[in-house]
Amino acid sequence: MEQLSEEWFAARCGKVTASKICDVVAKTRSGWAASRINYMAQLLVERLTGMKEEGYTNAAMQWGVDTEPQARDAYMFMTDNDVVQVGFINHPIIEMSGASPDGLIADDGLVEIKCPNTATHINTFRTGKIDKKYMDQMYWQMACTEREWCDFVSFDPRLPEEYQLFVKRVEIDSGRVKELEEGVIQFNQELLVMIEELKQAAA
Repeated sequence: MEQLSEEWFAARCGKVTASKICDVVAKTRSGWAASRINYMAQLLVERLTGMKEEGYTNAAMQWGVDTEPQARDAYMFMTDNDVVQVGFINHPIIEMSGASPDGLIADDGLVEIKCPNTATHINTFRTGKIDKKYMDQMYWQMACTEREWCDFVSFDPRLPEEYQLFVKRVEIDSGRVKELEEGVIQFNQELLVMIEELKQAAA
C-alpha cells in the first residue's frame, strides 16, 4: 500500500493516526483543547460518511512531500540502514487507530522524516531538541508497529551539506505509550457515544 494513494486514504479513514495523536491528548488549563474537539468532529464525519474530509496543502507541506525521497536517500547513505516503505498499519489491539511510519528499519526500528522550513531545521540541528508532538507521533508509531526505536530525521537540502541532515534516535517510552493508548481508547469511546446519540436522534 503506497502512502497518499486512494487505498491508503481508505485504510486510515475515520481512524486515529500518529500524525494527529497530539490532538487526541491535547489539553488546556480549563480542559480539552479545541484541536481535540475539531479532530473528533473530523473523525465523526469520516466514520459516518466513509469519506476522508478534504484537507489543504500549502507550499511548505508540498515541499515536505516532494523532498522526503531525497531525505530518505540521505539518511540511508549516512547510516547504511535500509528503509522499507509501508502503508497504514493498524494498532495491534486498539481498533480504529493506526500509523503510517515513513519507513521500517531492520526488525525493531523506524524512521520519521521531516523536511521543515530552514529556520526550524537549523533550530533542531543546533539544539538537538525534538518537538513534543513529534515525540508522541513516534511513540504512537512504535506502539502500532511494535518496534523499539525510531530515528528522527530533519532534512534541508537548501543548506550547506554539513548542515543538511539531522538524525536522532528515540527509544520507546512505555509509560508515555500507555498514556497515549489510554487517551485513544477514551477518545474512541467518546466518538461512539456521539454516534449513538445521532442514531437516537434520528430514530
